[in-house]
Amino acid sequence: MQPGWEAVIGLEVHVQLRTRTKLFCGCRNAYGAPPNSLTCPVCLGLPGALPVLNGEAVRQALAFGLAVGAEIQPVSTFYRKQYVYPDLPKGYQITQGPVAVVHGGALDLPGDAAVRGATGIFRAHLERAHLEEDAGKSLQGEGERWVDLNRAGVPLLEIVGAPDLRSPQEASDYLKVLHRLVVFLGICDGNLEEGSFRCDANVSVRPAGSAGFGTRVEVKNLNSFRFVKQALAFEIGRQSTLLDRGERVSQETRGWDAATGTTRSQRTKEAAMDYRFFPEPDLPPLRVDPAEVAAVQAGLPELPEARIHRFQEAHGLTEDEALTLMQSPSFADFFEALVQASGQARASANWMLGEVSRVLNERGLAITQLGVAPEALAGLIRLVDQGRLPLGAAREVVFPALLAGEGPAEAIVAQRGLEQVSDAAAIAPLVRQVLAAHPDVVAQIRAGRERLRGFLVGQVLKAGGGRLDPKGVNEALDRILPEFLAKS
Repeated sequence: MQPGWEAVIGLEVHVQLRTRTKLFCGCRNAYGAPPNSLTCPVCLGLPGALPVLNGEAVRQALAFGLAVGAEIQPVSTFYRKQYVYPDLPKGYQITQGPVAVVHGGALDLPGDAAVRGATGIFRAHLERAHLEEDAGKSLQGEGERWVDLNRAGVPLLEIVGAPDLRSPQEASDYLKVLHRLVVFLGICDGNLEEGSFRCDANVSVRPAGSAGFGTRVEVKNLNSFRFVKQALAFEIGRQSTLLDRGERVSQETRGWDAATGTTRSQRTKEAAMDYRFFPEPDLPPLRVDPAEVAAVQAGLPELPEARIHRFQEAHGLTEDEALTLMQSPSFADFFEALVQASGQARASANWMLGEVSRVLNERGLAITQLGVAPEALAGLIRLVDQGRLPLGAAREVVFPALLAGEGPAEAIVAQRGLEQVSDAAAIAPLVRQVLAAHPDVVAQIRAGRERLRGFLVGQVLKAGGGRLDPKGVNEALDRILPEFLAKS
């Protein structure tokens, strides 16, 4: 961005709800089915077909609204938003308006010190979240165009953020917080590649410090957190450069081209009147019973930001560690079960962030596909904690054997003779053997080169075949080394 200008950003996020069926019909809500196989007269808008609202979609919208501290509207209405596009079979989209079921709310996220002048959490407000049906999907290739209407009628929650964001970094952080929330609420699978979580960005530029708004441009086709940052950075730079030249920014819709790293004009931005909104005649107003709101409130899970804080406070983790453990609900649940079974929070976090994550990344697996239960991994952690198994052997031998299904950790250790030796009577002869074999090192230690003590520890561990308890080795060395120092 050119000096003297300030960005104003608001995001519109389409969250595909995890219902069994579509918003207004009984067609299955699923991804990946053969094209046009999940359709019916209702979602195709055939004459005489009438929509019936999906109650589960409403409950999921309520869950989101309650989670962000929004006001649940007791009465809201559905409207027809009319436009002509190949993947919109009815020629209109059923959406809520002007009153949405969820009004207001906010998300707390880290502010960008580069634009705010200070670090800390700030509150990004939401304007509303409303229910609407999705359109189909247009596909292009080899000079032809196809339309797959399986997605037509899938329930969406469109979450409209206030223009509170001031940088691409804040926009990216906002999306990550929102994405984590809807996934942990269980209302969206959060798959960006499949389009379950999609974002359009509204961005304008104004003189720094002013209160008004510049000309707003909508940027579409943002399907990753990285693309959001890149597209907004480019668009802010483009607009501020135009204004520096004394040129005008046009109100339009632009698409993000990841291949070129630029936005390009798609069409002039429509105004509300262009859509010719009018009330949906085939649906009554949505009336929300206070008892249903209370039931949804009672069923809310622990919210992700609260869980992150609890991980830090209860287990002594850093914010980055807690955030990584919260990469998915199943990953966080596995960690909690591992802590419960092992009694070792720090060791559990180290294994989850270390060996477990490495295996999942190498094999392209989710934690649910690991093939090792938390209780089984906890058995391995306990063996290390009890001093019965060296950490290196646990990582390099026993954990791979657990993954291969060779049995519980204790049995693997017994079968392979890996149990760590901590008996002082067994360790002492090996210490004496190593000291006798390295009189030159003993002499150097006597001369003041204390750091060579580590060399002797390593030699004793090696002589023990990796089975000796390092603590026991150090204790034995403390007792026996003075004898050899006195003789040298």
